[in-house]
Amino acid sequence: MINIIKNSVKIKKFHYNINKSENSNSQISLPSHPFHIVDQSPWPIVLSAVLLSLTMSAVLTFHGYPMGNILLLLSFILLNWGMALWFKDIITEASYLGAHTEKVQKGISLGVALFIISEVFFFLSIFWAYFHSSLAPAIEIGSEWPPKGIEPVNASEVPTANTTLLLSSGSAVTVAHHSLVDRLINWANNGSVATIYMAILFTLLQGMEYFGVSYTITDSVFGSTFYMATGFHGLHVIIGTLFLLVGAIRIYSYQVTNTHHVGIESGILYWHFVDVVWLILFGAVYFWGGQA
Repeated sequence: MINIIKNSVKIKKFHYNINKSENSNSQISLPSHPFHIVDQSPWPIVLSAVLLSLTMSAVLTFHGYPMGNILLLLSFILLNWGMALWFKDIITEASYLGAHTEKVQKGISLGVALFIISEVFFFLSIFWAYFHSSLAPAIEIGSEWPPKGIEPVNASEVPTANTTLLLSSGSAVTVAHHSLVDRLINWANNGSVATIYMAILFTLLQGMEYFGVSYTITDSVFGSTFYMATGFHGLHVIIGTLFLLVGAIRIYSYQVTNTHHVGIESGILYWHFVDVVWLILFGAVYFWGGQA
């Protein structure tokens, strides 16, 4: 009987020690700081290789090498596939693992703000080239702007329609943002969907405009600056549309809350930047610079 009691006491002590060690290990595994220590991921090195392939295939395509366009298409598909998987991991960390604390969200917001500032200087260089060429036209282009033989796009046609669409989309995405903050999910969904529809229509109209333009990117400095400004803005519209599309899916899937939606706010801030750039572009390139 005494042996049985001793054995039971030993078993209880054994279980107590196990539970104590498990609790201590769990406490040690919990982070003691609000920062996100990122796990190892294959996507940075993989997408770096894909971007190298994309750049090389683009150069091959521009120089007319055979199979260059096929390699460019495959690189573009791989780029989108890798980005989708990488973003999936980030959304999982933010929505399900709780890795995006308040401190992490502030860091992400600061990073997005700095990224947009770099984009401001990128477009500043394009507008600098445009105004340098238009305010003092060189003798090689006849000392006039637009150069002879260039028929500029009528600002009252497609550009005006695109301006209306882009400003309306900015209003719609603002409604979606405030609705999300006020927990009006239906309004947030409707505003996001309306923004995406108008963004797609803007891109389609921009493509139609390119097919109707009588000059190319190689037709004097006017064609070069026109396509650089409008083309890169169109690329930013496409990126912003994908940004907002991911945000709309997350809102619809209840993956964000009224206080935890830094990804949505980043997309909205980026979209307002696209709006402002278009207003400058419309006034300078289409309205003022396109008057023959």
